[in-house]
Amino acid sequence: MITISFDETVYSLIEKYPDIKDIMVTAGFENITKPGMLGTVGKVMTIRKGARMKGIGLEEVKSLFLQHGYITEE
Repeated sequence: MITISFDETVYSLIEKYPDIKDIMVTAGFENITKPGMLGTVGKVMTIRKGARMKGIGLEEVKSLFLQHGYITEE
């Protein structure tokens, strides 16, 4: 299992673990696939902030990441 932080930027997480991008799309963060989004908004946005903005439950996101081998730190 890999431990990640939902307070780290999306850009940084995807740079380290590229498969996180697909997990995020499955979780409802489909905007991350738009051209330029990762390099701009992704450099300041965290999963925690994004979930809050999109009204996605953080527990749901944590569960999805766990299914893919990622543990999230609080």
